[in-house]
Amino acid sequence: MKVKEQLELTLKASRSLALLSETKINDLLLDLADAAVEHTEAILVENQKDLARMDPADPKFDRLKLTSERIESIAADIRNVANLPTPLNKVLSETTRPNGMIIKKVTVAFGVIGIIYEARPNVTFDVFSLCLKSGNACVLKGGSDAIDSNTVIVKIIHQVLEKHGVDQDILTLLPADRAATAEILNARGYVDLIIPRGSQGLINFVRENATIPVIETGAGICHTYFDEYGDAVKGQAIVENAKTRRPSVCNALDCLVLHEKRLSDLAQLCADLPKSDVVIHADEQSYAMLEGNYPAKLLKKANKESFGTEFLGYEMSVKTVPTFFDALDHIATYSSKHSEAIISENDERLDLFRKMVDASSVYCNVSTAFTDGAQFGLGAEIGISTQKLHARGPMALEELTSYKYLIEGDGQVRP
Repeated sequence: MKVKEQLELTLKASRSLALLSETKINDLLLDLADAAVEHTEAILVENQKDLARMDPADPKFDRLKLTSERIESIAADIRNVANLPTPLNKVLSETTRPNGMIIKKVTVAFGVIGIIYEARPNVTFDVFSLCLKSGNACVLKGGSDAIDSNTVIVKIIHQVLEKHGVDQDILTLLPADRAATAEILNARGYVDLIIPRGSQGLINFVRENATIPVIETGAGICHTYFDEYGDAVKGQAIVENAKTRRPSVCNALDCLVLHEKRLSDLAQLCADLPKSDVVIHADEQSYAMLEGNYPAKLLKKANKESFGTEFLGYEMSVKTVPTFFDALDHIATYSSKHSEAIISENDERLDLFRKMVDASSVYCNVSTAFTDGAQFGLGAEIGISTQKLHARGPMALEELTSYKYLIEGDGQVRP
């Protein structure tokens, strides 16, 4: 079937979603969570085919990999989405005009949402559950690196849809070729919104080539600033967690910014990193401090590419700054506006950091690893928006809705 024909079917099916009750949607999602766990073996078999084609050293390998534990976590997120209140038909405002006309502003679904993503088969489950709960049909364009995983997951979802008597065309998986990418980026009249999830290169390509609205997500160049008033014990735990918990994800630490008055604490802040073989790209001052206090094979001198880089692996940079405001300048220069953190016991510094740092999520004495829809209590997420129009930060149910005005009257006409 041609891509345009698939999109036509999805558009037509999207209209039927408005007729599904909240109870039916929730029951379907709970069944899907159970089905994901029940089909764990089949999913892992197909996932192994994808993994066999990728170099384990590739930063995307960890994102691609599914395990029984990860599938259980995916199922838990689907159940969380089912248990959340619907974001639809919420009255945002209501006014009565002098002529008696009543105007209501009410949340509604976008219609059809397109997702272009790389090497993250969990996105297939997450996107579908969030789109269904928010009344949207979805068109998925995964990469060739996850084609077998995505295909079996979509098959499972279609089986659950059929069981509940819901049109299977509300979920479409496009071919993994470039031609399909070009078609979805120009699918005006069929797709209402495109959300790319993946590398900065993918996001840039989508933004520059799409003729329909795009919400940018994913790219995370994340900093943690250790202030002159920082607690070294907290700092050590935060740095280790933010860097090594899952280094391939967008909320992982890329650059530790250090006040020069606390250079003597640098070895302690990095003490846990050798356990994960974290390579540090250190500027001149921090290199001198770490030399002899950090494994030589893991210590490198920083260059201009060391900053503003999303490492997506067991690497990070260290930048030494003379003042708090130099730290702000460094972050402003290299941030992707995803997640930024400060470690400090000074309330004034914390307040200034909150006010002056331009990012979707700003942390005070907390690991950036928490930038995640489930961790924010949103059930799951469709991505982390790094832009400012419509949505910012973890995008969950509320961010997948728009609104319309409903006007009621009794024969009023405009003079």
